[in-house]
Amino acid sequence: MKLIEPTMEYDRQIQAYRQEFLEYGGSMDGCGSLRRFDKTQDWLEQVQLFKRAETTPADFVPTTQYVYVRETDGKIMGVIQVRHRFNAFLERYGGHIGYSVCPSERRKGYATQMLRSVLPKCRELGIDQVLICCIQGNEGSRKVILNNGGRYESTVYEPERDRYLERYWIDLSDGARSVDPKPPSDGSF
Repeated sequence: MKLIEPTMEYDRQIQAYRQEFLEYGGSMDGCGSLRRFDKTQDWLEQVQLFKRAETTPADFVPTTQYVYVRETDGKIMGVIQVRHRFNAFLERYGGHIGYSVCPSERRKGYATQMLRSVLPKCRELGIDQVLICCIQGNEGSRKVILNNGGRYESTVYEPERDRYLERYWIDLSDGARSVDPKPPSDGSF
């Protein structure tokens, strides 16, 4: 497996990933606007614009986009995005990282590996405290975060999508301990 920034070399695989989500009907977290783009080149142009602060549109933040590729056949197993900083929405509801795994490849450990692979990239960007959120009750995402040292902070209500989100922090600073407290199981906040 390898974590790389997407290029046209992976055009066919990127479109296959997109198509599987369109057919499956799931959200494409961590993919930016991939759902909107019929052509990979258009998406890649946007990915490049968002990579630098000076070319990122107002109301957005700089991001680095990655694909998680199985080397044996080049299949994209997941997509993950690192947000270099927060805006008001991300600080409360989105966090530094968004990701998704190909629907046909879920429950195989790829999300845990992909998140683990991107954490050093966060540190290179100067992010020592990584905020990552998941929908309350998404046991798979919760486990991925906890398996990577996530520490539960709180649960917040996101009114636009009418959902509760669990907030976790992953400490990348020197001397960080790996402690995995779990959120309340009784639904209290």
